[in-house]
Amino acid sequence: MNTSLLVRCGVLAMCLGLSACSSAPPVPDWQLNARQSVEKATQADLLGLSRVADVEWRRAVEETRRTADPARMARVGLVQCAVQQASLALDGCALWRALEGEAALVDQAYGRYLAGVPRPDDIAVLPAAHQPMARLMLTDSPPSVPAALTQMPDPLSRLVAASALLRAGMLDLDGVSVAVETAAEMGWRRPLAAWLALQVQQAQAQGQDDLSQRAQRRLDLLTATATAPPAPRAD
Repeated sequence: MNTSLLVRCGVLAMCLGLSACSSAPPVPDWQLNARQSVEKATQADLLGLSRVADVEWRRAVEETRRTADPARMARVGLVQCAVQQASLALDGCALWRALEGEAALVDQAYGRYLAGVPRPDDIAVLPAAHQPMARLMLTDSPPSVPAALTQMPDPLSRLVAASALLRAGMLDLDGVSVAVETAAEMGWRRPLAAWLALQVQQAQAQGQDDLSQRAQRRLDLLTATATAPPAPRAD
């Protein structure tokens, strides 16, 4: 998926306040630079290119720091948190946590959603793709979680929603399978490895040995180091 499309859809629909508008004044350089770095960092994170992702996230932070606006800084941290949580990096989000209290109310609502603890009054200000998931989290007897996930057209939003549902204790093995197939279809190495590992763990815990073994074989295939072909022999 094109990174510009990622920024327009689902998780990044907030656009960091970085999107240009044809009827608006010229966009400052820091906004353009930060937006480009967020796009590059997002794609690199999904592909498992950790060094590239780290560089681009830092660049996005430093460009935004030029404004000395903690709310804007917090939004960069929030988007980074969402992207990394799509790969089940649930212990990250350091920048977001440091600045959460300075964040705009809409971003605080999204942060609660990522943590799996949305409030009823958060729903209206969440990105549209995530509002049904937040309602589901607040329902005593929710409908099928896997079915709800598959109805989300944007794959990155689907992975983020799955991770939020996991944190809320509402994601079953079928829901994990939806996340696995979403990452696999996109060829996103980092989230695929994380969700496959979780699938192995949950399938083992539930005695589904066939599924566990299939998931482990896929994980082994994904993480195998490519070997060079043997050099031709001299006659």
